[in-house]
Amino acid sequence: MAQLLEFIGNHPLLVGSLVALITALVFTEMRKGGHNISSQQLTQLVNQQEAIIVDVREKADYNKGHIVDSISMPFAKVKERVAELNKHKDKPIVIIDAQGQHAGMVGKQFKEAGLQNVLRLRGGLSTWTADGLPLVKK
Repeated sequence: MAQLLEFIGNHPLLVGSLVALITALVFTEMRKGGHNISSQQLTQLVNQQEAIIVDVREKADYNKGHIVDSISMPFAKVKERVAELNKHKDKPIVIIDAQGQHAGMVGKQFKEAGLQNVLRLRGGLSTWTADGLPLVKK
């Protein structure tokens, strides 16, 4: 403990930068739409709470393979189609993308549209397939 305090005393700029970076990371994660969940948690939500899965990948990618019963809503069309989900307001809505890059932005849009129980699949569809879970091909 004494060494830690000595390090902090000797390197205040470094420690201050680290604290600022961690604060910025936490703030950024909080602003994203919805919490991250695992593939296993997604499966439980679908089976127990009839969660709605929204796949925001391009239609061509969706047709190559998607989670059963997921709704295709390409990222570029989310703003114009978000109202379609109003009938599912009482259910968890899980956003799926390829690797997790767009899900946060879509989640934020969903929350702004009045959807409250919004979640994101951690790592996107790549995590789902890496976990050996099935896809439906169209």
